[in-house]
Parts: sequence; structure tokens; C-alpha cells
Amino acid sequence: MKAKTPPPAYSRAKRDVLLREARHDSYKPRRKSMSPRVCPGCKALFQDGRWHWAEAPSSTIEQTCPACQRIHDDFPAGYVTIQGAFLTTHRDEILHLVRNHEAHEKAEHPLQRIMKVADTAEGMLITTTDVHLARGIGEALHHACQGKLDYHYNAEQTLLRVQWER
Repeated sequence: MKAKTPPPAYSRAKRDVLLREARHDSYKPRRKSMSPRVCPGCKALFQDGRWHWAEAPSSTIEQTCPACQRIHDDFPAGYVTIQGAFLTTHRDEILHLVRNHEAHEKAEHPLQRIMKVADTAEGMLITTTDVHLARGIGEALHHACQGKLDYHYNAEQTLLRVQWER
């Protein structure tokens, strides 16, 4: 009887190899808390595995939410750069559009917030606490005003740079 040989793709697992995480976000907790938590800064409630806006029970433990922590550390997850001649003539309308989009998203997702709106030599820079909000702002600008929209995502840093120009 012939001895069975392992298939060619088979190899023994090496235990001395350091594996890298597929995705690492230092602001995302490693484990979900079983008890409800409330953020002392924004009063968002962590319950049932997610942050949402709700009234906190009386015996709730305080824990800073990832958005407030990012704001405190001044470490944005998204950058939206707005440039072009259209910005100079329609600045107030663009800011109104951006703030409305943030309010709509923040109502459903408390961790999606604008950190800063700053004027630059080229135009305007908006920093956000979440990559999804940055992408949504870029898409809202593109939908409402057309123009050129570019995304640059860095998966290792969980960082999104959005550039809109018209």
C-alpha cells in the first residue's frame, strides 16, 4: 500500500511568523462592551454594539466616544479639499450644503462629525471624524454642483482624502 502524500498546497503553519492585522483603527475598540456607556462630551450612548443618540440609563458608565477622542487628539479620518473659482463665488452655499449633509448623517450616526472648516490659500479644507462623512460630503458637492471629484484612500491609516474642484 502506498503512503498518502499531502496535497502540494499544504504546508505546516509556522508559529514564529508575526501576522499583520488586515485593518487597524486605534479609535475603534477591540471588544464591544456589554454594559451601556455614555460619552461625557457629546452624550452619545453606546448600547447594543453601536453608538446612537438616546437617553442614557441612570447607572451608565462614562466613556469617551471615538469621535470625541479624535476631536480631542486632532487626528481626522477624512480630509475634504474644496478648490476652484466656484468656491469664491458660492462659498456660503457650499458651506450650507456641507453643514446640512453633516447634520443629516450625524442624526443617524453620532460618530460622523465635522472637526474643522479652515480656509487655505487654494480654497477650503474640511476635516471629519469618519471616512464615510468625508466621502458623503464629496458626493453631495459633486451631485449638487458637478465639478471634478477625486478620492485617495489609505487603508493602513484608515484615512480618506477627497478633492473637489470646479
